[in-house]
Amino acid sequence: MSQTALNFLLAVGGGAGAMLRFLLGLALMKKFPSPRIPIAMLIVNILGSFGLGLLTGNLDSKNLSNDALFVVLGFGFFGAFTTFSTFSVEAVQLVMDKKYQNALVYLSFSIFGSITGFLFGHLIKIL
Repeated sequence: MSQTALNFLLAVGGGAGAMLRFLLGLALMKKFPSPRIPIAMLIVNILGSFGLGLLTGNLDSKNLSNDALFVVLGFGFFGAFTTFSTFSVEAVQLVMDKKYQNALVYLSFSIFGSITGFLFGHLIKIL
């Protein structure tokens, strides 16, 4: 597959991931309007980590950067769906607001939940 085609797949996957993150975030914020921690990004990042684990656990991992499915879903979709930058902003905001316990809970659940989600996804064989 040509580099141009891989770039196009990356853009399509990234656009879809970003759009789904935005829509799911809005839906979760509507369902949980005043959470103690940023629940929307927590859920999105854990789901995205699980999905990326599921993908990597079911692909031949020798050269993922040239695998069209991994480019569109791994780099593109899940790369745009999950968001470390928003996680960072929300964690720092909790600290700046002196909500230290909430910050610790958010940091712990985000890190442990994302890594655990990835691991569980990676262990499930579906392909």
